[in-house]
Amino acid sequence: MSATAIAPLVRGTVRPRPAGERMARDGARDRGAAPIASRGVGRCAPSPAPLRLTRRGRAVVWVLGIALAGGVGGAAASAQADGPVAATEVRRVEVAPGQTLWGIAADVAAPGEDVRDVVLELMALNELPSAGLQAGQRIVVPVG
Repeated sequence: MSATAIAPLVRGTVRPRPAGERMARDGARDRGAAPIASRGVGRCAPSPAPLRLTRRGRAVVWVLGIALAGGVGGAAASAQADGPVAATEVRRVEVAPGQTLWGIAADVAAPGEDVRDVVLELMALNELPSAGLQAGQRIVVPVG
């Protein structure tokens, strides 16, 4: 049973229309493909009221703006640039036959310093692609 049979259509209520169906201006049903552009054809929608802030709302906006400006200013004031980096004192070493980068790093490493870190430092300092060395090759090692 449909809702119409239970409660007859009351004047002024809207009955749902099937999809694709629209009402013509004369009240007849139109089964055209073009949908209705807007519900109130020819009527202008009322413009929304302008935004109005209360005294408390304006105070909140001002406080938030001042807090944001203070945060940005505080972050900018605390920014520091790095100064010049102290130069590392180095000496040149000629690689002897059978000598490895690991052995050179072990000789240069300070007591308690990890030799792996020294190997990586020597590779970066000499721009070596790998830890392989050739006899007669000159490398720089930090003085320590």
